Amino acid sequence: MKRVKFLFLIPLFLFAVDNQKLLDCYDIFAQKKAELEAQAEKILEEKEALEALKNTYMALIKKKEEKLKQKEAEINATLKRIEEEKKQIQKLLEENRKLLEEIKKAKLDKVAQSYAKMRAKNAAQILSNMPQKDALKILQKLQPKILAKIFSKMDPQIAAKLSEALLKIQKDKNESTANP
Repeated sequence: MKRVKFLFLIPLFLFAVDNQKLLDCYDIFAQKKAELEAQAEKILEEKEALEALKNTYMALIKKKEEKLKQKEAEINATLKRIEEEKKQIQKLLEENRKLLEEIKKAKLDKVAQSYAKMRAKNAAQILSNMPQKDALKILQKLQPKILAKIFSKMDPQIAAKLSEALLKIQKDKNESTANP
């Protein structure tokens, strides 16, 4: 009977030992669960902080992009205004060139008229002493009859050079009008 009691006590003892181990396991699992929950909560807090940081950063980027778009629009408007002013300046320059050409032509016409009204001998002396380029400009504006009188009063060598230059100018004009 002692043996039977002993045999009966062994399972109870084993049950008590297993029960103690089981209780120890529950305690370990409870500790691990608490640790995991704490870590999960910490991760969740870090995730929320990261999300807040991300949202702040995105808002900052959006604000910077808006400023960049505004600056770009201002620069484009400035460039457009500069291009318009450039076109106006070029137009004014072209108008001024035309006016200057007209003034030079009118001035040359007046000078040529003055030479046409002079005595041939005086005109010949003046034209002989001025640079050939300037003399040619004046001589081109004169009528052939007046030109002949002036050439007749000039030194024959100077008259020959001026005549050749006039012929060359006329030839160049004819070629340029024939071959546009």
